[in-house]
Amino acid sequence: MYMKVKRLIDIILSLIGIIVLSPIFLILIIAIKIDSRGPVLFKQKRVGINKTHFNILKFRTMRIDTPKDTPTHLLSNPEQYITKMGKFLRKTSLDELPQIWNIFVGQMSIIGPRPALWNQYDLIAERDKYGANDVPPGLTGWAQINGRDELPIEIKAKLDGEYVEMINPWMDVKCFFGTIVSVVKSDGVVEGGTGEIYKEKREKMTSKKL
Repeated sequence: MYMKVKRLIDIILSLIGIIVLSPIFLILIIAIKIDSRGPVLFKQKRVGINKTHFNILKFRTMRIDTPKDTPTHLLSNPEQYITKMGKFLRKTSLDELPQIWNIFVGQMSIIGPRPALWNQYDLIAERDKYGANDVPPGLTGWAQINGRDELPIEIKAKLDGEYVEMINPWMDVKCFFGTIVSVVKSDGVVEGGTGEIYKEKREKMTSKKL
């Protein structure tokens, strides 16, 4: 029952978002075009509900010669590909705004597991263990407010599973406002090193015990 209500909320809020944020969209589009050559929007094949595929929309933050279908954390030197405007968009998470359209048309939800790349087989397999591929992916989710880029795949998938197991209105509200706090603080944003912050914290804890 809640999933139907959740979808209705997604439609209403995404429509309001498209209307209210249209001036910001226009400003960002102009800034991206001035900053670097290439399309304004970046499309990438992602994994949706029940492992179907769809094209996620983002504001382009990287140069057009960046290797395709490669997660940022797998690039040897991701900084060399990120544009000046792209750094700002990523830090503020404004690059994710076009996904409001993905939400409006039903490919995504506001809250849910972040959609994996179609070739992130390790993450997809881990999520299968927890049923996290059986719900609509989200603009943000439980894993995003508990570590974001710094989380290793095993922990990220487990957190996605926790969300699926506990999915309810309170959980969505908690994720929504938790995301606002994380974005303001830029928590867990790591270019080129998924799991690195987590590893560093674990190593420090281990050294203290020794």
